[in-house]
Amino acid sequence: MPRPLPGEQAPITVKLDRWRAGLPPDAWPDNFPSSGEVWRRDAFAVADAYRAGSATARQLLTAVLVWGYGPIGYGPWRTARSLGADPDGKRLAYALEEVSASAPDEDALRTAYRRFRDPNHARLPWLGPGLFTKVLYFAGYRRGVGGVQPLILDRVVASRLPSEAGVGRRSGWLSEEWLAYLRWAAEQAQARGIEPDAVEMAVVHDAEAARR
Repeated sequence: MPRPLPGEQAPITVKLDRWRAGLPPDAWPDNFPSSGEVWRRDAFAVADAYRAGSATARQLLTAVLVWGYGPIGYGPWRTARSLGADPDGKRLAYALEEVSASAPDEDALRTAYRRFRDPNHARLPWLGPGLFTKVLYFAGYRRGVGGVQPLILDRVVASRLPSEAGVGRRSGWLSEEWLAYLRWAAEQAQARGIEPDAVEMAVVHDAEAARR
């Protein structure tokens, strides 16, 4: 059973039968959990397999979006539309090229982010920054390395970030806003002696606590 990452409080609970029924069989990742509880480590395992050449870009996208949408009812429908626009996974592979081979630097992260936004290259329907930064996070994060790492930027995170993180409250953020947030998170992580993604998780959990 996957262990939670530092800062991760609970798995995402999903109805896997509904997900599997709504997606192409070739896009379902091998050895994905069948319990309906999906941890970040489960998605990271598919990302590791993708970088090793034993999983496809479509399988990686599925794993990330199952985790990302969770129990939201339209998740399988939207994921199927994203996959349908890239039936051979070439657009996804192109977008992930810069973050898959080795620990990506800021230039590589900027390039990957911009490719996901570019309709002429890798932009896919229903895959805006709030979701494709999840894909970049799982594909490009290197645990134990420190420094600037790809992190998730969605509306929940953006609504809770301090102004010094450099991110506007609206959605559809520019690549430079994302990179400013990554630099801020790296500084916070170094000061606290934690991983950069633990900073992101703390922001999310603070938001959830504020809603209760």
